[in-house]
Amino acid sequence: MAFEELQKKLEKNGFTVKVFSTGEEVSAYLNQEIDQKTVGMGGSMTITQLGLKESLSAHNVVFSHSFTPCDPKETQALAARAEVYLLSANGIAADTGEIINIDGIGNRVSSTLFGHQKVYFLAGKNKISPDFPTALHRVRNVVSPKNAQRLGRRTPCAVKADRCYDCDSPERICRGLVVHYRKMNSMDMEVILIDQELGY
Repeated sequence: MAFEELQKKLEKNGFTVKVFSTGEEVSAYLNQEIDQKTVGMGGSMTITQLGLKESLSAHNVVFSHSFTPCDPKETQALAARAEVYLLSANGIAADTGEIINIDGIGNRVSSTLFGHQKVYFLAGKNKISPDFPTALHRVRNVVSPKNAQRLGRRTPCAVKADRCYDCDSPERICRGLVVHYRKMNSMDMEVILIDQELGY
């Protein structure tokens, strides 16, 4: 996949951008860049598939509620105060370089707005859509239902993981939407584009 035009859009929006062919290259790069740091991570199949929790924890202190052996809420609070934060992008609009994330608790999206030295967004080629409406539709109707199903939520979308029903379920995971039109002024932000399908 050609990332040149998207890279230009993201860089125009203030993000540092790195492009890699494989997940192995991404893992090697991040393990070189992030060393002796506290690292927070959001729930992410991309991060899981890349094995970053395990590899980075060998030489950093990693806080991830699905990895760190302590209370999930305590872990999320520690992750929110980490020097570095990693998450996947739920969607990216190719024509504008806008990054979309939907969250249920708010731990991931809040960490993309304030509080860290640096934030890394990871995105496989499947996360990229032609424009914002298409990206948002994909995030709501593909990404969120699959995550709800993976998490065992009792929501209409989790039954078939087919589409968003805009439900009122107490277990609904799509509760907050954050769009990054530009890089936040308060911290460094880097987008890592990967020429593989990773995560949802």
